[in-house]
Amino acid sequence: MKAVVLESYALQEGDMHWEALRPLVDTLEIYPLTPPEKIAERLAGAELAILNKCRIGEEVLAACPALRWVGIIATGTDVVDLEACRRHGVLVANVPGYASYSVAQHAFSLLLAVCQCADRYARGVRAGYWKQQPAAYGILPMMELAGKTFGIYGYGDIGRQAARIAQGFGMHVLAATRTVRPEYAADGVEFVDLDTLLACCDVVSLHCPLTPQTKELIDAKRLARIKPGCILINTARGGLVNDAAVADACKSGRLAWYLADAASTEPIPRDNPLLTAENVLITPHISWATDAALRRLEAITAQNLKSYLEGYPEHIVNA
Repeated sequence: MKAVVLESYALQEGDMHWEALRPLVDTLEIYPLTPPEKIAERLAGAELAILNKCRIGEEVLAACPALRWVGIIATGTDVVDLEACRRHGVLVANVPGYASYSVAQHAFSLLLAVCQCADRYARGVRAGYWKQQPAAYGILPMMELAGKTFGIYGYGDIGRQAARIAQGFGMHVLAATRTVRPEYAADGVEFVDLDTLLACCDVVSLHCPLTPQTKELIDAKRLARIKPGCILINTARGGLVNDAAVADACKSGRLAWYLADAASTEPIPRDNPLLTAENVLITPHISWATDAALRRLEAITAQNLKSYLEGYPEHIVNA
């Protein structure tokens, strides 16, 4: 069998290793990156594909009739047309849970960046200043998190870990989620609907998948209901928010900050209104790429492939 890795690294070449795949297949081709126009060409004759951002849809599937299994090296599945894969008899596996700790940690690294401004003060110290530092460094009023209310939309693995971190800071946690499971009762979290979450929370963090139902979940109408001065965090998918509405809310002060590790289009276009709005902090979708998370990602991807080849496929998202 032939397997093709269309994107072999996360942040820089060499940070992911694919040796565990070699014993499983006859041929393994590895490409650092694959542009859209090369996807079908590189998958020609391959039964197995491994990818992160490369899109697989009807056109690619029609051009690659040998394809039988796609391994997404991520939890989100929006890069693959799952229904088209089902029609073509292609199973799609994802990697759930590998970056739960890392993504939740990143959400709080963004939050602490604006609550304490440690990096800004550190730059001032290197420049020769001490406590009295010029406004040019963007020093902000510091905020204590203890006693504030932290809201979570989407209470899966990442949302639960974010709740634990928030509680560690002494925050009261509210959550809105589609299904409240019995095991959540011990978490010390209050479950509410989305409107209540938006109206009551000092910080709202999004941890749900991007689906037709959640696309632009946070739009102008919902921002009008949000607690004035709220901090909105999005380490899930950029498409969960309406960019223009969030930019306007930041400019008007309705939102104190928008902190994100994703954009509706990636790489983010230079004309995205969020790039010119005040109080917006965006990182380039890297929260999942800690070394520990990458090692888990490799191991689970290899196990997904092994289980498929042995006849009991795991983590299939379009069965």
